[in-house]
Amino acid sequence: MARSGIPTRERIISAASALFYNDGIRGVSVDAVAAKAGVTKRTLYYHFKSKDDLVAAYLAARDQPNLALFRQWFAEADDGLPAQVERIFRNLARSARHPKWKGCGFLRTSAELANMPGHPAMKIGAAHKKKFEEWLRGTFAAAGIAQAAQLARQILLLLDGSFAVVLLHRDPSYMETAGEAAHALIEAALTGRGRPKSRRAR
Repeated sequence: MARSGIPTRERIISAASALFYNDGIRGVSVDAVAAKAGVTKRTLYYHFKSKDDLVAAYLAARDQPNLALFRQWFAEADDGLPAQVERIFRNLARSARHPKWKGCGFLRTSAELANMPGHPAMKIGAAHKKKFEEWLRGTFAAAGIAQAAQLARQILLLLDGSFAVVLLHRDPSYMETAGEAAHALIEAALTGRGRPKSRRAR
């Protein structure tokens, strides 16, 4: 599609997404975003009142596509809940092998804005992680797992921990190992699901 056929706001967000993800929030100026989007800085500020507003829009644009991709990977094959969740980790590990992979945009942004807890982007990032956790919780509860909320939090910690370690070591196998741990946790929870609650150890 020709550049003129793309709405200006979307073009700016697309340019910001590429630059912020590759170079970080603090390493990219508003001028650089405007130049990449092919607009003037005045036009950029017409659509976004500040750089903070643009950063928030960048993360908001990643929210639903990322969640949809996780659900797509999960649903690719009905080979059991443990394998379906592990597949998310394995697909992320495959993505991490791409030379342009820079980790989780939500986590990297939160690290850059750690001293600004009230920043709108921090709120968007936190909400994104909560949506993923809640989706897992609902999925586990539907499978009859009693401690669905606790298990969802454990899987989220494995996922975000693997993002950090893979970015540090540049070794996606850590993410695959985290997926194996998630598989084991879910399998154990499913096994425990069927135990009669009335029985007590003697």
